[in-house]
Amino acid sequence: TGAVGLYNVGQSCCLNSLLQVFLMNIRFTGILRRITVPPCAAQKRRNVPYQMLLLLEEMQCGKRKAVSPINLACCLSAYRVKLFVQYDAAQLFLTLWNLIKRQMKKPELVEELSYLYTICVQEHLACQKCSSETKRNSSMLTLPLPVLDSNSDMLKTLEDCLQYFFRPEELTDHNMCFCEQCGRKTPFLQSMKLVHLPQTLTIHLKRFCFEKSAYVHKLSHYLPFPQDLDFNAILTEDQCQADDNEKATWQYELFAVVAHSGSTSCGHYCAYIRSLTECKWYCFNDSEVCQVWWDDVKCTYGHFNLHWGETAYLLIYMKKHPQ
Repeated sequence: TGAVGLYNVGQSCCLNSLLQVFLMNIRFTGILRRITVPPCAAQKRRNVPYQMLLLLEEMQCGKRKAVSPINLACCLSAYRVKLFVQYDAAQLFLTLWNLIKRQMKKPELVEELSYLYTICVQEHLACQKCSSETKRNSSMLTLPLPVLDSNSDMLKTLEDCLQYFFRPEELTDHNMCFCEQCGRKTPFLQSMKLVHLPQTLTIHLKRFCFEKSAYVHKLSHYLPFPQDLDFNAILTEDQCQADDNEKATWQYELFAVVAHSGSTSCGHYCAYIRSLTECKWYCFNDSEVCQVWWDDVKCTYGHFNLHWGETAYLLIYMKKHPQ
């Protein structure tokens, strides 16, 4: 089944959870299997994609319930990803992905990796006095969704978070921008439009926020997310900058949840992943792997009174009908 655990080798629960999400994605491993093998032993030890490939082969070839990611962890330590350090899963995901992309030598694999994970948006900035507008295309690896609105009220569903993220925002008072046509600072309307969604979509629920005292606080309130997600039913026409062929592929189903339990200073990560070959859900908790059901995954919706409880932090969706 590929449901093999990873031993914790030094507060590596965050790394282990992300590795399981990468290696259970057969589209990612299809790219990984085609990398160029480094020519010498020293380069092999420092090459992240190659060490991930060795780990994948060890997980698939052996009959042990878990294997050790120590060689990959040592490889990552050369790039300042140290053991015995608590990491934020969203930040570590970005670090890992950039290392993988940078160390893949074949341009076609880099392109495939980018197409597999990269979100494309178009940022709009319009002067409210003269209507002049600037547009800029940009890409991101995750959709970083706030779980509170501007009044610090809790958003109730994942769909609410998506709508709030793509809402237009008025820039007034001290947030006004300089307009070259008007020759002065004026109110602007800032908006973001969706251009392209990848085959594997990663959503980052921003459950960690700074309070006025600079203390990082975890937001554990109830926030349900669906198994099936259709962006056409969530976003308006004004929030999209894509043709009908692109929009036809914007239907997703949930593939994985990286969940966090504990506090901001003392926490633990595990991953719930749906096997693409069996269509069964598994919980990957370091070396322990067990089959679970959708009701178990729903337990990561969160609860306002359970600050130490398990809450979804990263949601990974896959396209139902990729082009």
